[in-house]
Amino acid sequence: MRFEILRLDDIDGTPVDSTVVDAASVNRIVQDAAAIGQRLWIRPADSPAS
Repeated sequence: MRFEILRLDDIDGTPVDSTVVDAASVNRIVQDAAAIGQRLWIRPADSPAS
């Protein structure tokens, strides 16, 4: 499964950039963001229709 991770602005919470990663990468990204106090929004990435 893939997830879209949006980094949020510290002031107003608007998304400033996004990336799509596999499930194995989510934990590392969350830990890195927590270490510096960065806010994230994580949601399932759209997947192509089968």
